[in-house]
Amino acid sequence: MKVLAAAAVAIVALGSMAACGDDKGDEPGTATSGTTKKSVKVGLAFDIGGRGDKSFNDSAAAGLDRVKSELNLEVKDLAAVAGESENDKYARLKLLCTTGYNPVIAVGFVYDGADAKNGPLARAAKDCPNTKFAIVDGGTTADNVADLVFAEEQGSFLVGAAAALKTKTGTVGFIGGCQVDLIKKFEAGFTAGAKAAKADVKVLTNYLSTPAEACKGFNDPAGGKTAATGMYDQKADIIYAAAGGSGTGVFEAAKAKNALAIGVDSDQYNTVTDASLKTVIMTSMLKRVDNAVFNFVKDFGEDKFKAGPTVFDLKSDGVGYATSGGQVDDIKDKLDKFKADIVAGTITVPTK
Repeated sequence: MKVLAAAAVAIVALGSMAACGDDKGDEPGTATSGTTKKSVKVGLAFDIGGRGDKSFNDSAAAGLDRVKSELNLEVKDLAAVAGESENDKYARLKLLCTTGYNPVIAVGFVYDGADAKNGPLARAAKDCPNTKFAIVDGGTTADNVADLVFAEEQGSFLVGAAAALKTKTGTVGFIGGCQVDLIKKFEAGFTAGAKAAKADVKVLTNYLSTPAEACKGFNDPAGGKTAATGMYDQKADIIYAAAGGSGTGVFEAAKAKNALAIGVDSDQYNTVTDASLKTVIMTSMLKRVDNAVFNFVKDFGEDKFKAGPTVFDLKSDGVGYATSGGQVDDIKDKLDKFKADIVAGTITVPTK
């Protein structure tokens, strides 16, 4: 009953705030406010790869699907394409806002562009002042833009601790999709967690791409497999892959080397397409992009839109670790103690 009540409130409020729409009666996605009826449509622009990456984008997709099912709203999603320009990203966001989608959610820092002050989202927000935008992992500043950011370093600390507690060789690895500050937060947290659990553990690091290469390492399973194979050959027996769709290649390498891997963003034990890879996924760092997307839309509908950053951390269950498969059950008490210490402020996790 609480869900239905919240949905009703959100739908009515969304209707009163929609930038544009047509009279369509009480169909799904239509809200009534006073004597007017306006179509409410929620737009979302994915990062490269879109639905089906079994990681970052799919977590956002899960949130959008909840918006559709629980709030009964019309939704539309569009995906970025490898090698596209910043103007292409701007055009995607502009298309959503000019065709009546409000709010519009941009998934990934790629929508900030090289210069967040003049990047794709900043341009679209300026051109569509009556549309409310959100960006996941971004830093665009505008009165109509909310920044949904995460304490990735905190969740990464926990899986780093798990890796150190479970390693048999004393060597673990980190593979990042692109050498940018955001992914360096994952690395910093992972390394700190590993060292906190076992001071003498060795951490190997590899990045699959750079911004100059359009961060192609987020969608390069072959590259992920090659990088992981090299680390396993250097005696790493557990690798954390913060590399989006490239994580599949890391899992394949782990299977071939009879080793283990750690997923990211989604619970990849449950999302991996090849069921034979489940046994190598020890845990995943959970980044609840789904909750961030859903709550943003719900808050928008309740007239609670807030420009600027909202941080999703361990305290708010915005990040965490997965227990699917049971491979960390024996160390769960230790991981939860680390979590409690981070939430209490006893442990401060580095971001660099």
